[in-house]
Amino acid sequence: MAENGKSATEKVPAVANPLSEQPSEIASNINYHAQFSPHFSPFKFEPEQAFFATAESVRDRLVKQWNETFVHYHKVDPKQTYYLSMEYLQGRALTNAIGNLDIKNAYAEALNKLGHELEEIAEQEKDAALGNGGLGRLASCFLDSMATLNLPSWGYGLRYKYGLFKQLITKLGQEEIAEDWLEKFSPWEVVRHDIVFPVRFFGSVEINPDGSRKWVGGEVVQALAYDVPIPGYKTKNTISLRLWEAKARAEDFNLFEFNDGQYESAAQLHSRAQQICAVLYPGDATEDGKLLRLKQQFFLCSASLQDIILRFKERRSGKGSWEWSEFPSKVAVQLNDTHPTLAIPELMRLLMDDEGLGWDEAWDVTTRTIAYTNHTVLPEALEKWSQPVMWKLLPRHMEIIEEIDKRFLAMINATRPDLEHKLPTMRILDHNPQKPVVRMANLCVVSAHTVNGVAQLHSDILKAELFADYVSMWPTKFQNKTNGITPRRWLRFCSPELSNIITKWLKTDQWVTNLDLLSGLREFADNADFQDEWASAKMANKQRLAQYILRVTGVSIDPNSLFDIQVKRIHEYKRQLLNILGAIYRYKKLKEMSPEQRKNTTSRTIMIGGKAFATYTNAKRIVKLVNDVGAVVNNDPEVNSYLKVVFVPNYNVSVAEMLIPGSELSQHISTAGMEASGTSNMKFALNGCLIIGTLDGANVEIREEIGEENFFLFGARADEVPQLRKDRENGLFKPDPRFEEAKQFIRSGAFGSYDYNPLLDSLEGNSGYGRGDYFLVGHDFPDYMDAQARVDEAYKDRKKWLKMSILSTAGSGKFSSDRTIAQYAKEIWNIEECRVP
Repeated sequence: MAENGKSATEKVPAVANPLSEQPSEIASNINYHAQFSPHFSPFKFEPEQAFFATAESVRDRLVKQWNETFVHYHKVDPKQTYYLSMEYLQGRALTNAIGNLDIKNAYAEALNKLGHELEEIAEQEKDAALGNGGLGRLASCFLDSMATLNLPSWGYGLRYKYGLFKQLITKLGQEEIAEDWLEKFSPWEVVRHDIVFPVRFFGSVEINPDGSRKWVGGEVVQALAYDVPIPGYKTKNTISLRLWEAKARAEDFNLFEFNDGQYESAAQLHSRAQQICAVLYPGDATEDGKLLRLKQQFFLCSASLQDIILRFKERRSGKGSWEWSEFPSKVAVQLNDTHPTLAIPELMRLLMDDEGLGWDEAWDVTTRTIAYTNHTVLPEALEKWSQPVMWKLLPRHMEIIEEIDKRFLAMINATRPDLEHKLPTMRILDHNPQKPVVRMANLCVVSAHTVNGVAQLHSDILKAELFADYVSMWPTKFQNKTNGITPRRWLRFCSPELSNIITKWLKTDQWVTNLDLLSGLREFADNADFQDEWASAKMANKQRLAQYILRVTGVSIDPNSLFDIQVKRIHEYKRQLLNILGAIYRYKKLKEMSPEQRKNTTSRTIMIGGKAFATYTNAKRIVKLVNDVGAVVNNDPEVNSYLKVVFVPNYNVSVAEMLIPGSELSQHISTAGMEASGTSNMKFALNGCLIIGTLDGANVEIREEIGEENFFLFGARADEVPQLRKDRENGLFKPDPRFEEAKQFIRSGAFGSYDYNPLLDSLEGNSGYGRGDYFLVGHDFPDYMDAQARVDEAYKDRKKWLKMSILSTAGSGKFSSDRTIAQYAKEIWNIEECRVP
C-alpha cells in the first residue's frame, strides 16, 4: 500500500487549494497538507496519514465558513443560544462534514487519485469520546440541527482526554481501559490561545466595607478554549462546539521546589488542573471523587458564562449606553440536565460581585436567561450535592444558593400558604442532619424560566408527579420537547442504499431536511418493486454488519436470519436482563426440539451492546451473562444455525452507524415510566427496523406515528407499575413457569461456573434493596415471550414484514431533531434564523 500510495502521491502536485470542489485540486490540497502540515515522518502516505491530511483539507473549508458565520453573527448581533452539556457524543466527523458540505463524491474521487478509498480512510478516524449515552448523543444531534436551521447558537462542553472508557470483553466480562481518541491529536479542533478564563476553587468570601462580597484565595486554574466546527447540511452556517481544557500557568510551577528535588509538589496545581478534564464521570464513591465531579461541573459553567458575558459586553461596547436588563434579549442558556446547574449561582455571582448589580436585578437577568431540560425521573440521577462539600469548594455559591432558598421559602409563605406543608420537599436545601444536601433539580426549577421534559409521557410524569407542586405555582413554566435525531447522520450518511431508494421513489431529496416528507412512502408500501428494492437495501446493510461482527468478535452470523438488536447503556431499568433471559428460554426450547421441529422456527441473531458503568456491579454481571450465553449457544452445532447470541464490544456512535441500518427488530424494553425518552428507538424506526417495546418514553409517540399494528407491544403500563410493586411486596406475585425455567437453567451451570446468584437474587423475594425485582422483569416476562412469538410469525410473511418496515420509516418524520430544535428556538429560546448570505 505504501509503495502504491507513494507513487500515486508523486503524480499529484502538492498545491494549496483550500476551497476547491474539483477532485484533482482537492487531491492536490490533501497532498499539500501531507507535505506542509506534517504530523508524521516524511514519505509515508498510508491510510492513517491520508486520514489526517484529508481531515485538514476539509477543515480548510470549514474554517472559512466558520469565520464567515462568526463575522455575520457579530454584524447582525442576534439573540444566541448557548447549550451547556457535560457530554457530547460526536462520533466521526469526516463523513459527516463532507456529507453536510455536499462534497463526498469529489473527496472520494480525489482520494482515488492518491491511491486510497474514502471508506478505508474514514475508518481511520477515532470517535470523539466526550459522552456516555443518549444525553450526549442528543446534544450532538441538536448541534447538527442548530447549524442546519441556521440558528445562532453555540455548544459548550469539556475536552475529556480519556473520555468514559474503552470496553474490552475478556473472560472476566467487561474491562475498562482509557479511551485513546486524543492519543495523537484531533484534526478537527482549533485551540484558541486568546480565549482563556480563570476558574477558582475553594478559598473564602471577603465582605467589603460597602457590604459587597468577593470570593478570594483558594486555587485558580485556567480554562483554555478548543473549538470544533459544526457544519450545517447544505448551508454556509458553521457553528462551534467550544470545549474547555483546564491548565495551570507557568508561574504556578514552583521552580525553587523543583530544583530542590520536590518534583511532585512543584507541579501540584498543574497535576490538579489535568485531573479536571481527564475522565468523564470519574468514580464518586470517595470525597475526592465527589470534589472532582463538582469541579468539572463548575469549571464548565464558569468558563462558559465568563465567555458569554465577555462576548455580550464586546458587542455592547460600540453601542453607547446599554443596560444589563438587555442581557436576556441577547442570550439564552440551556442546561442539558442538572450537571450544569451551577450556572445559576455562577451567573448571579458574576453579575453581583464582578459587574456590581444588586440582587433583584441580577436575579431578574438570571431567571430570564436560563432554561432547564430534565432527562430523568430516576431518583439516583437527580443530582444532590453534599452541603459540606459545596461549602468547601464553592463558598460564595453556597451563600447565593442559601439566599435563593430563603427567598423561595418567603415567597411561598407570603403567596401560597396552602403549600407550606410541602416546603420540606420543595425547597432547594435539604437540611437533614445526617446528610444535608443541595437538590440541584429543585434549584433549576425554582430559577429557570422554562423546564422541559423530553417525551410526552415523560413531561406528563414530571408535571403529575416529580414537579407537581411547582406546576401549581407556575403552570406555564413546564413544557414538553420530544427528542429527535439528525436524519443526516442516522439515515442519509449511514445507509446510502436506503436513502437513495427513498429519494428515487419520493422524486426529491428534500426529505433530508424536511423529514415529514417520508410520509409519502406510505403510498408505495404494498408496491412489489419498491418492496424488492427496500429488501435489497436492507440486505446490503445486514451483510455489511455481518462482516463487521465477524471482524470484531470472530462470530459468523447468517444475514438470512432475523437480526434482533438491543444497544444502549447497560442498566437494570433498560432490562437487558429480560432480553437475555428470553434468549436463554429460546435456546432451551430449541435444544428440546427434534431437528424437524427446529426447521419450522424463525432463525435469529440476537445482538446486545453497551457499556456498563465501571462501578455498577449488576450491570457488569449482565454483560458477563450475555457473553457466557453466546459462548455456549454459538458453539452448539444442534442449535447455532437457528440462534446466535452476540455481545458487540465497545458500543459507540460509529458502531451504531453499522448496527442500526442492519437491524430488523430492535428492543426498547425498559420498565414503563423509567426511560425519559430514548433516541435509539427513533434511529431504528427511521431505518425501517421494527420495535418490540413497552409503552415508555418516546416509544409511545413512535407507536402513534407509525401505527400500532407495526409495533410489537408488551408489558405493564407506567400507571400500573407502582401498584404492581406494592402487590409484589404483599406476596401476590405468581411467577410464570417459563420465567422460573430460564432462571433455573442459568443456575444449573449450563453457561459455565460463574456465580450468577447475586444477579438472579435481584429478581427474587418481595422487597428489599437489590431484591424484589424492582424493574418488573418477572412480571413482564410472559407478555414479552408472547410478543416475541408474534415477531417470529410476522417475520415468516416476507411481504407483511417489508410493508411494516416501510411504514416504520414513513412514520418517523416527527422524530427529526430539526423539529425539536425549531420548537426550542420558538417556544423556549426566542431566537430566529440568522443565515450566512
